Amino acid sequence: MKNLTIIIVTFLTSKKLLDKCLSSIDRKIKIIIVENSKKFKDKNFFLKKFPNLKIFCTGKNLGYGGGNNFGLKKTHTEYVLILNPDVILDKNFFLNLKEILKNKNFSLIGCQYSYDKVYMPAGFFKQKIDQEFRKNFFKLKNKDLIKVDWITGCAILCNIKKFEKKKLFDENFFLYFEEYDLCQQLKKNDKKVFLSKKLKIDHYGFKSSSSNKSDFINEANKLRNWHWMWSYYYYHKKNFGLSNAILKSLSKFFKSFFKTIFYSIIFDQINRDKYLYRFLGLFFSILGLNSSYRGKYFK
Repeated sequence: MKNLTIIIVTFLTSKKLLDKCLSSIDRKIKIIIVENSKKFKDKNFFLKKFPNLKIFCTGKNLGYGGGNNFGLKKTHTEYVLILNPDVILDKNFFLNLKEILKNKNFSLIGCQYSYDKVYMPAGFFKQKIDQEFRKNFFKLKNKDLIKVDWITGCAILCNIKKFEKKKLFDENFFLYFEEYDLCQQLKKNDKKVFLSKKLKIDHYGFKSSSSNKSDFINEANKLRNWHWMWSYYYYHKKNFGLSNAILKSLSKFFKSFFKTIFYSIIFDQINRDKYLYRFLGLFFSILGLNSSYRGKYFK
């Protein structure tokens, strides 16, 4: 465990939620928090409670990929666990991790959700193989490692020696598809990605930021919709070519456009904003413009 660092990227994260996350981590393991802003509000509280912790502020919001790349430059260990702040590790996580790390022939290992039977923690890029995997997934026993094409980004174990540079993620992505893109690059280079059903986590999802104000929540939804569509198009264009990206996105483009008009006519602002920002994100991506939208609260 001395050869492991945990990186947690935060942005206005709830003190209570982050405390739960950090408390689930073995105190002997080095932790780096990367705060995607100019100031970390509860710095003294966390540094006092967790002596194995270091905190760095980026000065601006670099997003998921940029924030983790920033943290990776601060690490000096062979293994890094990239962890979302809304994740709590199972009590046997590190005991199982010790056994898994005896096998060093991997680039990435993903983790298993403890209770969630809706969202898949891993899968395959080819639809037929993925469907078969999904059908049998919950019948699989707690295997050490299951070879897969992709894993979700909320908890990723990285074998740093398998990477030439400590810059794992494409920073053109601000939000969404970063881990899928990384896994695509690894697959193209015949590097191994696994899922471990023994590395269990609880993932709360979409609770990384602390504010419950309605205006903040509305802005967060705009941000998510904008970047979901921007990243969707960019991901397909980068990995499968322009024609594929256009074919995948065409129906979404017109659906967002006409639904924006429809919900504007009936004065449904919530749904109007949802589809308007999806349309704008996709429009920017098609034009080859940067994933620049940050809204009022996420700069």
